Amino acid sequence: MLETGSFLSALPGLIALAVLGWLISLPRRNVDHVDTLWSLMFLLAFVLYAGFPPETVRGRLVFVLVLLWSLRLSIFITARNWGHEEDRRYQAIRARNQPNFAVSSVYRVFIFQAVLAWLISLPLYGAAQGASPLGPLDYAGLALWVIGFAFEAGGDWQLSRFKRDPANAGKVMDRGFWRFTRHPNYFGDFCVWWGFYLIAVSAGAWWSLIGPLIMSWLLLKISGVALLEKDIAERRPAYAEYIRRTNAFFPGWPKA
Repeated sequence: MLETGSFLSALPGLIALAVLGWLISLPRRNVDHVDTLWSLMFLLAFVLYAGFPPETVRGRLVFVLVLLWSLRLSIFITARNWGHEEDRRYQAIRARNQPNFAVSSVYRVFIFQAVLAWLISLPLYGAAQGASPLGPLDYAGLALWVIGFAFEAGGDWQLSRFKRDPANAGKVMDRGFWRFTRHPNYFGDFCVWWGFYLIAVSAGAWWSLIGPLIMSWLLLKISGVALLEKDIAERRPAYAEYIRRTNAFFPGWPKA
């Protein structure tokens, strides 16, 4: 029997990381580095579930996948936000919760995201518990993860390169992955987490379904597509035409 941490045991560690992030936010007067910590919370959770290094082949596979995904996303977000003012999403939350947002942000922003990450990490916990050999579902999950990572990392890189070109000022990114879906990075994240779930199912953890369901709900209805497109067509008229011809989430051929 594997000697791995319980699901509940990861929560204090994630909350401790969240509180550390909150303490850093106080002198900065800026909380958007919580986005940098977000993916690292999953890496920490898996290490607490599986130990380091993981004992099983599946555990080592998932560790590598989580490591690649979390470090890539954390570094990308840090580089994107470096030198900029606080993200407008957090500015809006700050404005709605004055006075004393600096104090209340510890649970409104940081601990809240730690608890979300803990719940979403259920497939990682399930995969850490499985000692059976790798099977077809593991390879299917790996394939889905690779597709998702390509869309997420590739979409982020393409958009960053597009924005760096002064000739593209005021234009809408509709090339590469962005030609087939308006949110290739969110679609990629969706695939990554359903890939983790398939690996967890192979380990017998079908009950970890809540993890990818919460992530899908966040990406589609809360902090992803719905939030980004809430008023973007009003702020950028050219985006309305992009919406007309391009799928919102799942990739598809552009409409004529």
